[in-house]
Formats: sequence, structure tokens, C-alpha cells
Amino acid sequence: MTITRTAVVTGAARGIGAGVARRLARDGFAVAVVDLDEAAGEPVVEEIRSAGGRALAVGADVADEQAVQAAVDRIAGELAEPTILVNNAGITRDNLLFKMTADEWDAVMNVHLRGAFLMTRAVQGHMTKAGWGRIVNLSSTSALGNRGQANYAAAKAGLQGFTKTLALELGKFGVTANAIAPGFIETEMTAATAARLGVPFEEFKRAAAAQIPVARTGTPEDIAHAVSFFVSEAAGFVSGQVLYVAGGPKA
Repeated sequence: MTITRTAVVTGAARGIGAGVARRLARDGFAVAVVDLDEAAGEPVVEEIRSAGGRALAVGADVADEQAVQAAVDRIAGELAEPTILVNNAGITRDNLLFKMTADEWDAVMNVHLRGAFLMTRAVQGHMTKAGWGRIVNLSSTSALGNRGQANYAAAKAGLQGFTKTLALELGKFGVTANAIAPGFIETEMTAATAARLGVPFEEFKRAAAAQIPVARTGTPEDIAHAVSFFVSEAAGFVSGQVLYVAGGPKA
């Protein structure tokens, strides 16, 4: 790589985001580890720096317009103008529709959809100026529908439409936009789901694996590998796609 590009990964303090941040650092990118709590991102940053990479922890609420702009300005100043964005930040507020509150709906929409919109709008100027950019949005197999997740499913489906529109609008500037829809991935979020259901995590994973064609659950590294492909120089003719990384066919 002739120049060091800067990648921004949201929700990068743990789980899929942390896995993506580590992988992009290994790929040679400078990485901004963005999370609600800046201190929570420091261990990932230290791990990247210890391996010889460049990284910066940035605290920001992706649903806050001013916080997002301040974060992107800081990243541009302390690393370099960002030309790679991975919109991974997300939360769950699961409930059946008849019990779901407006606050539970809004909280999920704000982080997933408003957050991806604000981050992308703030970063796209750097991409178009450079004449090169890569946007990867994290959707989910839940976009196809999932009981108890009307808010999350709607947000993740919305991200797919957002991705395809970005591909249409930004393609002429050398910017691609793609989405990854993970299936069951072993993270703190899925462990919390198991705990909420009162099921031991190992048992929860075994039950999930039994329904997956490749007979195992996924890891953050599986998603990071797909992100690595989408943001690569060689993937410039791939845009507006949704890749289901779920151990079998989904859509």
C-alpha cells in the first residue's frame, strides 16, 4: 500500500467492531476506534499499537449530530482524513410488538439508522475529496424478520436500503458502499441474549449451530474478513451489495 488510509469503525470497543478494527489495522490502515465510551476503546487501541499499528480511541454518541462531527474532525486531525467507514454501532431493545415501547423503538432507530446516516454524511466529504472511499454498513439476518425484534429488524433492513442509495449517489466519486448481514456471531450481545433467556451460552451456541449449514456459529473474525474484502483496493467494482455472512444461504 503506497499510502496509509484511515478507517473509522463505530461500536469498536468490543465484539464485531473490535474484531474489524484489529483486522483493518493488520491490513495496514490507521484505525479510529469509535465507541460511546472512549475509555472502553483504549484496550483495542493499545493492542493495535503494540502490534505496530496506528490507532486512536474516540468517544462519541453516533446519534448526536455535533458529537459525530467533532469526532470526525478529531480523527482527520490526529490520524488523517478518513476514507473508510464501517458503521457497526448498534444496540438491541428486544420486545414483542404489543409490549414494545416507543422509547425502545426510538433507541434502536437512533443508533443504527440515525447513527449510520450522521457518520456517513460527516465522512463522505473526505472520501469525495480524495476520489476514493469505502463504506461498509452492518446489517443482520434479522433484516429478514425476527420475532421480538421489530425495531432491530426494521433498522437493519433500513440499512440495506441506505447502502444501496449510497452506492448510487457516491459511485461517481470513487466511493463504494456495501452491507454485511451477519448471522449468529459469538459476542457479548449474543451472550446477553442467552442470559436473558436463562440458557447457558454454550448450550445457546450449540442450539444455534444445529440450525446452521456449516454446523458452527460465527466469530467477529468471520465478519472482519468480509469487511477486509469490501474495503480493499481490489473491490472497487463491488458496490450496493448485501453479503449474508451466516454460514448458509439467507437471501
